[in-house]
Amino acid sequence: MYLATFLLLGSGELGREFTIAAKRLGCRVIACDRYDEAPAMQLADAREVFSMLDGAALRRAVETHRPDYIVPEIEAIDTAMLGILEREGWKVVPSAKAVQLTMNRDGIRDFAARELGLTTSRYIFAETREEAIAADVGLPAVVKPVMSSSGKGQSVARTIDELGTAYDYAVANMRGDRPRVIVEEYIDFDCEITLLTVATRDGILFCSPVGHRQEKGDYRTSWQPAAIDREVLASAKAQAAQVVAALGGYGLFGVEFFIAGGRAIFSELSPRPHDTGMVTLVGQSLNEFELHVRAILGLPIPEIACTPSASAVILAERESDAYAVSGLAEAMADGADVRLFAKPKTLPNRRMGVALATGENIAQAIARAERAAAAIRIDYLA
Repeated sequence: MYLATFLLLGSGELGREFTIAAKRLGCRVIACDRYDEAPAMQLADAREVFSMLDGAALRRAVETHRPDYIVPEIEAIDTAMLGILEREGWKVVPSAKAVQLTMNRDGIRDFAARELGLTTSRYIFAETREEAIAADVGLPAVVKPVMSSSGKGQSVARTIDELGTAYDYAVANMRGDRPRVIVEEYIDFDCEITLLTVATRDGILFCSPVGHRQEKGDYRTSWQPAAIDREVLASAKAQAAQVVAALGGYGLFGVEFFIAGGRAIFSELSPRPHDTGMVTLVGQSLNEFELHVRAILGLPIPEIACTPSASAVILAERESDAYAVSGLAEAMADGADVRLFAKPKTLPNRRMGVALATGENIAQAIARAERAAAAIRIDYLA
């Protein structure tokens, strides 16, 4: 009856779009998350509510639903259990090794820099406030928790005293119970890009680079294709192919780079669709979620084409269990599109939707997307 069954670990907005792509190909999706009514759960065939860090609950979900593929959507997962399940014969996407190394920033950074020799910023890991203050990477420095999401806990320290404050902020906003941060050299970059890299049975494919603008460590606007020097883009592709091949498995990877002084400097990697890649929902022939599903299933992928396009996020301002969204007609008046995630509650700076637009050029697409996002209003009812 079903082409394949996916156990989706994490059911946010990225999981929601993955579920749509999988259902279009006749797949079954069991959406899992720590809270009920998560975005992907509203569209999935079944749901499970538990903490992804609870290995016993994760095993129960696998044994209950017996999926063809276990698909992580978030970082905070019991990766040790994923490794055990993979050794028992369950298929983890793209691989348990990839998920284990990318769950925390220290794993993927050491792997990329020390084992693969990729170009990265200077960095030091710190487990105490004193170690953070003593970090010798130069000032200013960026301080981040090794485990977080959507930029939580990230800040820039411009003095020695601020390093201690940045450490405290990172630990207070980290995920998990591991008080460890990365203190890294601040790169005065020309731009940041996400290179969506697709590992398939027939080789590695690339989407056009996605440019993005961040605030408080989280993306606000993204666009595609980003204007990158041909040689620099070739370097980024070579580095992305190297790390993706080393991690193993099939699927889409979001590989982030700083572009500075004619160099592509490896930053981070997600072994799954990337939030900045939501721009592909409007401007790419196959979006990143469709590419992820096809790569996992071993289905053919035609040439990936894109037109000038942009995304802009829609953020909440405060916490509320009762809210309404208005302004859709105004947002769409200029040809833009809007995707609302239907999250059950709002939180300060929580991403509640995204505006999408195409244009004759990138500047026009960005302007349309940002106008559309600004037109959406979140009305708090309680």
